[in-house]
Amino acid sequence: MSVLIKDFGTTKSGLETKLYVLKNANGTEASFTDLGAAWVTMKVRDKKGDFSDVVLGYDDPETYFSNPTSCGECVGRNANRIGGAAFTLSGKTYRLAKNNNGLNNLHSGPDKWFSHMFEGRTAGTEEGSSVTFTLFSPDGSQGFPGNMNFSVTYTLTENDELIIRYEADTDADTIINPTNHAYFNLAGHNSGSIEGHKVWINADAYTPADKYSIPTGEIAPTAGTPMDFTAPKTIGQDIDSEFDQLQYAGGYDHNWVLNDYNGKVRLAARAEDPVSGRIMECLTDLPGMQFYTGNMLKNLGSKKDGADYLPRYGFCFETQYFPDAINKSDWPKPIVKAGEKYRSTTIYRFM
Repeated sequence: MSVLIKDFGTTKSGLETKLYVLKNANGTEASFTDLGAAWVTMKVRDKKGDFSDVVLGYDDPETYFSNPTSCGECVGRNANRIGGAAFTLSGKTYRLAKNNNGLNNLHSGPDKWFSHMFEGRTAGTEEGSSVTFTLFSPDGSQGFPGNMNFSVTYTLTENDELIIRYEADTDADTIINPTNHAYFNLAGHNSGSIEGHKVWINADAYTPADKYSIPTGEIAPTAGTPMDFTAPKTIGQDIDSEFDQLQYAGGYDHNWVLNDYNGKVRLAARAEDPVSGRIMECLTDLPGMQFYTGNMLKNLGSKKDGADYLPRYGFCFETQYFPDAINKSDWPKPIVKAGEKYRSTTIYRFM
C-alpha cells in the first residue's frame, strides 16, 4: 500500500490544492483533494483485469471549487433537504438558506464545503493507506448552531474497500448528517448511460416525497412499485414508469429505509455492470440511503478525460439520515448533543 501527495493546482482565488493518492497491492487506486475533501478518482479492475476510473469528476480544482454537479462532494453539515429551510432544536428555531426551489434547504445551502479547504494528513494502518481531512466549522456556519470539529477519513484496504469514517464534536446541540455525493459508473466514468447497471437495495420501504423532493412523512412499502429493488434489476427497467414519484424527480432520487437498522454496519446495496463485470457493494451504519440516478447531470466544468456527463450517466448511493428527518417527529434524528461525539462509517466494496 502507498500514499502519494501531489499538487492538484491553484484556483482562481489563489487556493493551492493537493491530491492525495492511495494505492494498494492490487493496483487499485483512489484519490481525494483537500479542497472540499472531495473524492476525485477510483480506479478498479474489470473482469478482464483492465483498470478504469469509475467515479465521475473533474480535472482541475477550479471546477471542484464550484462543483456544479456535486461530483465526489463531502456534504455537510447536513446532507439532502430540510423542508422550509428551517428547524427547531432545543427550543430555538433556526432558519437556513432557501437554495432549493426557493423553498427548501439542500445540502446545507450555498456555502457548501466543496469551496472550503480542509487540512489533510496521511497514515498507514493495518487496514490500509488512509487520508484524514479536518475542518473547523464555527457556530452559525451555514445557519447551524455550535462550533464543530469535523473529520472524514478515507481508507483504501487491500480488499479493494474504500472505507469512509466521519467524526465530529460540537459545543451546542446541532445537526450532523454528512455523506459523500460520488457518482459511480462501473463501466468507467466516461462510458455513458448507467441504465444497464443492475441494482439491489436492502430496503422494503422508502420515503415518498412531494414534487420538491421533501418527504411527506410516510414510510411506504416498495413492494408492487417501481421502487422495489429487493430483487436485482436494471436501473432502466422501471425508471420511466408512469409513477408519480419517478415523474416528480425525472428518475430515481429518493431515500430508501434500509433494513436491519441498529447503528451497526451492514450491507445496504449492490450495483453491477454486466458488461465490465464490476460489482460495488455499499455498507453503512446509517438508517437511510439516497439512490440518485443523475437525473440532473449536465456538461459543466472541466470533466476528466473530456468526458460527457449527461442525465443518467452516473448514480449515487448516498448514506444518510432520512431527508427532513429533523422535522419528522418519529424518524431517527441527525442530532448530536453538546459534548457528544458523532461517528459514522460507510464502506464501498469493489469486486
